[in-house]
Amino acid sequence: MKLSIAIANVVLAASASAALAAGQVAAADPVLKGKGTLKVSSPAFASGAPIPDVYSSYAAGTRPPLAWSGAPKATRAFAVMVEDPDAPMATPFVHWVMWNVPATAHGLPEGRAPEGAVEGKMGAGRPGYFGPRPPAGPPHHYHFEVFALDKPLTLDASADAKALETAMAGHVLASGELVATYQKK
Repeated sequence: MKLSIAIANVVLAASASAALAAGQVAAADPVLKGKGTLKVSSPAFASGAPIPDVYSSYAAGTRPPLAWSGAPKATRAFAVMVEDPDAPMATPFVHWVMWNVPATAHGLPEGRAPEGAVEGKMGAGRPGYFGPRPPAGPPHHYHFEVFALDKPLTLDASADAKALETAMAGHVLASGELVATYQKK
């Protein structure tokens, strides 16, 4: 029995490492999930609903507002990542990475990053937010992931999603996500 549990733990750890290396949707990765669950929402769109055009890169590309609740008392910072696993690529396209959102925050305001937060490089290689911009075809799903961390991260603003995931590993207390869609009109 102990041997089968040990083998299962090794397999789980290997799967988590492979998922992290492959750049799969971060919140699905057990290493980054944390024990707690955050409730993530947006006053601008509902879970499963279309993202308004103003937040897409076909329009203004405004950073959408987000809200969350359920953070553990030990939370010292938050990180945010937005990924599109439907992008025609080997790994999800990263639309936004942000870390060191203050532990006192219960969300993000529309259009700007909170004081002290750092925005890293998204999938196109530049810092900041890149709104949904899928090609013509079926809707893409956008995963707005929020992570409650036990400490602020020491990452340079040139860091990307892979660096953020590596830095967060072992420091996630809770996580949650809001999934919404966008389709080129």
